[in-house]
Amino acid sequence: MPSMSLIVLRTVTLEPMLTFYQALGLTFVQEQHGTGAIHYSTQLGDVTMEIFPSEVGQTLDRKMGGATMIGIKVESVDAAIETLNSIDIKPLSPAKDSAWGRRATVLDPDGRLIELNENKSA
Repeated sequence: MPSMSLIVLRTVTLEPMLTFYQALGLTFVQEQHGTGAIHYSTQLGDVTMEIFPSEVGQTLDRKMGGATMIGIKVESVDAAIETLNSIDIKPLSPAKDSAWGRRATVLDPDGRLIELNENKSA
């Protein structure tokens, strides 16, 4: 069965992107493959997530074809929102309980929709 192994986020706002994802608890290492671009990588289970520098382009509307939404499981949605507030990132939808657990959405510095979720207590 296929499984996800890699997500690459390209950005012109490298430092704000790193700060955003680090605020969610992700730890990145700097990498460079051969003469390629210096970029940053983290491991999320079996998935490698990389943030690469890129050239200026048009940001896709988050609801249009080609746009990307990412879900990140965090220990506490409320704590994650509080940490993001400290770097001036406000939730798009506030934290609330749902059938799938506590959830909230935010936009990363490039405008990607990020769903934060935590497991429902058993």
